[in-house]
Amino acid sequence: MTENKEKNFVSAVLYVHNEKERLADFLKKINGILTENFEHYEIICVNDQSTDESVQVISEFAKTVEDASVSILHMSYYQGIELSMNAGIDLAIGDFVFEFDKVSGDFPDELLMQVYETSLKGFDIVSAAPRRAERWSSRLFYRVYNQAAGKRTMLRTETFRILSRRAVNRVHSMCQSVPYRKAVYANCGLQTETLVYEPRERKGAIGPEEKEMRRDMAFNSLILFTNLGYQVSSFLAGIMMLAALLIGVYTVAIFVGARPVEGWTTTMLFLSLAFFGVFAIFAIIIKYLSVLIELVFTKQQYVIEGVEKLK
Repeated sequence: MTENKEKNFVSAVLYVHNEKERLADFLKKINGILTENFEHYEIICVNDQSTDESVQVISEFAKTVEDASVSILHMSYYQGIELSMNAGIDLAIGDFVFEFDKVSGDFPDELLMQVYETSLKGFDIVSAAPRRAERWSSRLFYRVYNQAAGKRTMLRTETFRILSRRAVNRVHSMCQSVPYRKAVYANCGLQTETLVYEPRERKGAIGPEEKEMRRDMAFNSLILFTNLGYQVSSFLAGIMMLAALLIGVYTVAIFVGARPVEGWTTTMLFLSLAFFGVFAIFAIIIKYLSVLIELVFTKQQYVIEGVEKLK
């Protein structure tokens, strides 16, 4: 037992969606580390409409906790990791906030305190990341994202992270709704650090709802936080300019070297290619507008059903 415990109040925010199989062990692990090292802390479990016995597991766990606060934040309907974690962070009152996006105990126990101690050295956001992403889709997304975003924001798969209160306040001041927290954290202007570890276990498969949510988030993130849309539209514009030039050269060659023909075929070919490029660019612009309108006007930050105070 640590004699000189940390005085800072910390919050641990955990995303929960049908995790009954691993939830009890994970909560015991996190609570044991926090109890040993901190005088005051709270655990907030964000229940994103779990259909299994995850809530009962949390309730039973809360009965074993003596000197800390345990809360369940019930989302009104399934809203995915990003909005659910935004709700949990808004509820957290700690000087430092641990974010656990998934119930995964593949990291060594001492890593949690190493992340916290690193944050005390002046880093407002410190992440714990496995040495290699397990899913090929994740590796592909981060490669495309990092290439499009440039060297200033190098993202990777992360297991959990800690935010200082200053980081939480900074992110809230930057945007009302946070569509992709890691990208916002990387662009908030504060000092960040990542600790890499060797994972102990393989992560479980994700459900169809989460797969669809991740696909949408990945596409929106590439549009919002990188210049990929600009690069694609510029490429299409360049192709159209080249096509127009070649058609112009072809038309001149026909005029000079052969009997002029009715210009209907050439004209229609040029128009079809031109309209194809224009509409491709329009599609990207429309996607920009639809995402911005959804974030600013139509999409609420999150919708919660209620907060259940257990301890």
